[in-house]
Amino acid sequence: MSDLAIEVNELDFAYAALNAPPRPVLSGVTLNLPRGSRCLLVGANGAGKSTLLQILAGKRLTRSNAKVLGSEVFFKTPEGVTYLGTEWAANPVVRSDLEVAHFLDSVGGYRYKERRDRLLDILDVDLSWHMHEVSDGERRRVQIVSGLMAPWDVLLLDEVTVDLDVLVRSKLLAFLVEETQTRGATLLYASHIFDGMDAWPTHLCHIQLGSTAPPSPLAWPLSGAAGEDAAVPPAVRARMDDPQRSGSRLLELAVHWLEEDKRRRIDKEVREGGKERRGANGKVTTDSEAFYRKYDYSH
Repeated sequence: MSDLAIEVNELDFAYAALNAPPRPVLSGVTLNLPRGSRCLLVGANGAGKSTLLQILAGKRLTRSNAKVLGSEVFFKTPEGVTYLGTEWAANPVVRSDLEVAHFLDSVGGYRYKERRDRLLDILDVDLSWHMHEVSDGERRRVQIVSGLMAPWDVLLLDEVTVDLDVLVRSKLLAFLVEETQTRGATLLYASHIFDGMDAWPTHLCHIQLGSTAPPSPLAWPLSGAAGEDAAVPPAVRARMDDPQRSGSRLLELAVHWLEEDKRRRIDKEVREGGKERRGANGKVTTDSEAFYRKYDYSH
């Protein structure tokens, strides 16, 4: 058995489109994670993080090089892989008049009573809640309980902690560390919340415009190993080590990466279209603006 839980090598992926060329999303993605690791996926919105997680969960058809627990993820998705994404909360079923106790039993909670009860305590969930009456954050807690009740070997998290208050999130992250340390389970977690996370990950993966920036993964905390300066230049490392910094070391690095991503995106847009496509775009006047100005009699 391989000691790698996730094996991705030169992965390419594009979305098919009717009457148009395929739209590339991922290109040359490489990410090999050992069992028991906790890896944070870092990248701008639209960089491809969610697509990568969905591929690893077997939710996207691809014949590229992507294996989880030694199996091709789409054609032979292995047992023990759990994916939790934000789209769950939009499902009308989980917004209906459904009692939490009944919902959890319907997805097998009674089979894992000990783990279920521990998660109910960690996430502070009331079994008598009705799903149509609770807040988005409380509904998200129920999702996490339902997804983590059964023991998992690989957990793929896509922004699902964004709705949690800081206390519940802290307790959940501590539980996930315990799962990796005691059971050798593996975590790949896409998030934009980095403060308070300095001691949490064992690895970082930077997704930049659909590709992984080397080294991938980057071992964390930094050790001074060869290749680290490519991802963390000395000037950035100095800011990370500055006791007067405004946030955590991990936040400083994430901000640097996202600033670099934006510069590269703008350069790409200028090369391909002659101008940056986002923002106010200077003196551009849209057709709709011209129309409404013509018929604006308020002045």
